[in-house]
Amino acid sequence: MEFDVLMSRSRAAGATVEIPEGWAQGRATFGGLVAAMLYEQLTAQVDPDSTLRSITFSFVAPVAAGPVSLQGSVLRAGRSVSQVEARMEQDGQVVLAAFASFGSSRDSSIHVPADTAPHFVAPEELQPLPYIEGLVPEFTQKFDYRISAGDMPFSGSASNRFGGWARFRGEEAATRRVEIGHLLALIDAWPPAVLPMLKQPAPASSLTWTLEFMEPLPEATCGDWWQYLADVEQAADGYAVAQARLWSPAGKPVAFSRQTVTVFG
Repeated sequence: MEFDVLMSRSRAAGATVEIPEGWAQGRATFGGLVAAMLYEQLTAQVDPDSTLRSITFSFVAPVAAGPVSLQGSVLRAGRSVSQVEARMEQDGQVVLAAFASFGSSRDSSIHVPADTAPHFVAPEELQPLPYIEGLVPEFTQKFDYRISAGDMPFSGSASNRFGGWARFRGEEAATRRVEIGHLLALIDAWPPAVLPMLKQPAPASSLTWTLEFMEPLPEATCGDWWQYLADVEQAADGYAVAQARLWSPAGKPVAFSRQTVTVFG
């Protein structure tokens, strides 16, 4: 997959990577792609066996198609936890920044299981989210969606809940085992949960994004169906805060997500 090629090129320390056309999200490149690229640069700074516990992205400026440079550094490497930062630059300007915590497992008497997956209508029984040129972001052609909770974007919905099923398109996706970078893309591939509440098309973009991941990663592929559910917790003054969760094809919790989104409508 083209996605995997970009991930591989982003792992070299201090890499410069060419973002191709076809991943546009309005005037910027799809946030899930550039976030996954910067994550790969973060992992280049730590032991390959390190486990990602939490990661925060700050979308500083729109990222255009073309070359970007990736730089990462370790802030502190302790016995069990490493703190790492990374930046993506384009035309001499920082466009994306990230901070991540990697930590090894330890014995604990505390165990609180995460919620199991919600009951959704099977994806085969739902209509695909259509691609409408000029209205739907270009990058969405890389994914397959089925809305099972909430309403279509820009439908003036009264519900603050939005989600369903998503997977990568393409024959290669069916055999490609999922990794953290793929999960970042799958979560961010969904339109911001606030968009169905709008009555007419308007742009929206991520400002900050924090995720926590469950371990171990499931034995699943990029072409499997993954469940996603988001709730808008608060919206005012052109900003919205949404929390979301992702479940594996087997219904196991995989990641927690929290985003602050700018809304221009």
